[in-house]
Amino acid sequence: MPRRIIDLSISLDNDVVQDPPGYGPAIEYRTHKDSAGELVAFFPGITPDQLPDGEGWAMEWVKLSTHNGTHLDAPWHYASTMDGGAPALTIDEVPLDWCIGPGVRLDFSEFPDGHVVTAAEVRAALDAIGHTLSPGDIVLAHTSAGAAYGRPDYVARGCGFGREATLWLTARGVRMVGTDGWSWDAPFVHTKARVAATGDASLIWEGHKAGREAGYCQIEKLTNLDKLPPTGFTVSCLPVKITRASGGWCRAVAIFES
Repeated sequence: MPRRIIDLSISLDNDVVQDPPGYGPAIEYRTHKDSAGELVAFFPGITPDQLPDGEGWAMEWVKLSTHNGTHLDAPWHYASTMDGGAPALTIDEVPLDWCIGPGVRLDFSEFPDGHVVTAAEVRAALDAIGHTLSPGDIVLAHTSAGAAYGRPDYVARGCGFGREATLWLTARGVRMVGTDGWSWDAPFVHTKARVAATGDASLIWEGHKAGREAGYCQIEKLTNLDKLPPTGFTVSCLPVKITRASGGWCRAVAIFES
């Protein structure tokens, strides 16, 4: 059987809901006709009608954050320090061997929106597929958010992972996790209710903030996790290299070798 690749990345898109209001990408499309004058401006004396079909180049101007689309969160995103006080890694400093490794897909799609997954629930999901984690495994969480992608409620959908579950994973050598939700943590609308009820600010972004104790990265806004088996594939999620940035866009894929 030849190599097979499943795309785990969403597209940057003007019209599909993938971020809270005001946080989405903005793409300006320039057609071949739009840009003909720009192209010939590099060549004095040439006019657009002298180009084949009067066409220049197609190109796009894009306004976006490093956390639009399928992307990798660097430890710098959630805190200035990691591993108990060391400077947090920016995206250009993340070790590339964290970004390619054996994939483990865990199914949390039946958990209610806003649920904070515990370490015991991660262990149960691993037991259900008969897998023991090894250092370098890339753990992908399939949640109910995946089926809601593009709908108005996408950002509020899916379960999340708190401090306990995250530290349980990193204690076993996991340095890369992923989710088909908007965030590794539970959606903010649900966390907001818990914080209001308890006054406990430690609940805010607790999964991300666990990286202050053990640095790790998250892939967020994945897709097609429902098409993956529990194990038996390699994940590649190499991020775009942006100096001193908190995140970088990536084309995450699952690779099945023959």
